[in-house]
Amino acid sequence: MAEHIPPAPSSCDCFVALPPATASQAVIFGKNSDRPSNEVQEVVYFPAAAYSSGTKVQCTYIEVDQTEKTHAIILSRPAWLWGAEMGANEHGVCIGNEGVWTKEPVGEEEALLGMDLVRLGLERGRSAHEAMQVITALLERYGQGGSCKEEPTPFIYHNTFLLADRTEAWVLETAGRYWAAEKIREGARNISNQLSIGTDIAAEHVKLRHHAQSQGWWSGDGEFNFAEIFSLTHQPVRMEAAKARYCAGRELLQQHAGHITVETIMGILRDKASGICVDSEGFCTTGSMVSILPQDPALPCIHFFTATPDPSRSVFKPFVFVANITPVPQVRSPSFGAEDPVKKVPRFQSRVDRRHELYREHQAAVKLMQTGQEQGQKLQQTMQDLERQGLEAAKEMLAGGITLEPEELADLFFDCIDTEIKFYK
Repeated sequence: MAEHIPPAPSSCDCFVALPPATASQAVIFGKNSDRPSNEVQEVVYFPAAAYSSGTKVQCTYIEVDQTEKTHAIILSRPAWLWGAEMGANEHGVCIGNEGVWTKEPVGEEEALLGMDLVRLGLERGRSAHEAMQVITALLERYGQGGSCKEEPTPFIYHNTFLLADRTEAWVLETAGRYWAAEKIREGARNISNQLSIGTDIAAEHVKLRHHAQSQGWWSGDGEFNFAEIFSLTHQPVRMEAAKARYCAGRELLQQHAGHITVETIMGILRDKASGICVDSEGFCTTGSMVSILPQDPALPCIHFFTATPDPSRSVFKPFVFVANITPVPQVRSPSFGAEDPVKKVPRFQSRVDRRHELYREHQAAVKLMQTGQEQGQKLQQTMQDLERQGLEAAKEMLAGGITLEPEELADLFFDCIDTEIKFYK
């Protein structure tokens, strides 16, 4: 079987830390979404909803059966597609995905994107484990495939996922319709653009081992090491680079073991020396997310999103699930309806301007910061101060020092973005 080597660079990194690796009784989740540098990432909220039996839902390329009830979700996603690179739901579940290439051929036919599976898992899972079961069931039924970039030349990959909630985390890795999952009970874990599950498999596709034997990849004797058996014999350059990022991320987590905070994960996501924060001509970190998931169910989960590229020059803004969430059009990209080049077949024959208001203002601010002028330096300091205020408010909220009314919580994300835009102007 010819091994598929994709044509373009890519990278992403997900992190999770659980007690006793964290400084408090909370789970910390984080992800950088590294995508084509001209791609806009938006942050969008969808309320919980109920559906009648037989309803279908249109994902990026295909329709699937809708569930009777979906949970409220907040997503950070490439603005051209239905799914998401990362997000959270009202029950404190967080999910992020990574692209990988394995011995299984990628699906040329349009099916579910890994990003569609992220959203579907969040909409339907009340826990990380339940979301993992949702994703694997949909994967086995519909498969994964279709281009993952807004370009005429197809760019296709399989996916790994990191799922977390208030009590545990799961790593889910796939090869076509086959999959294996590892349960994370404590400590810290990261994933990158490579298979990383070895022999510690808590759940798997019912025919995973039979398939590996039938392909001649595993003799059936000895331990079953998923990563060794399903990884490509000759890795593409980008996956070799992912090994270095994966090791660097693991080392950064180990350096802070026992003291990991939300700021720790934000710092890791901003680390350019390791390659975790990508800032190149064709590829960059287009969006970032960090979440605090307290183990005490009486405390709120707090999710931070940049909604702009390069976390080293962006502000993490806090979001909390409450009733009557305030819409935030400043971080939502314009809609093009049936005229969207994504929806026309053949797809991606032209491009549209998907920049939202915050993205536009941030672009102008970054240009100013890059000049090194005094005004740019002051702007960078103002951004850092704004983020610090949000972090301090979150800490006091979790410590019981700040009691915000539901209306104030609903406006929290909106107010931070509105303030950021005013600073830029």
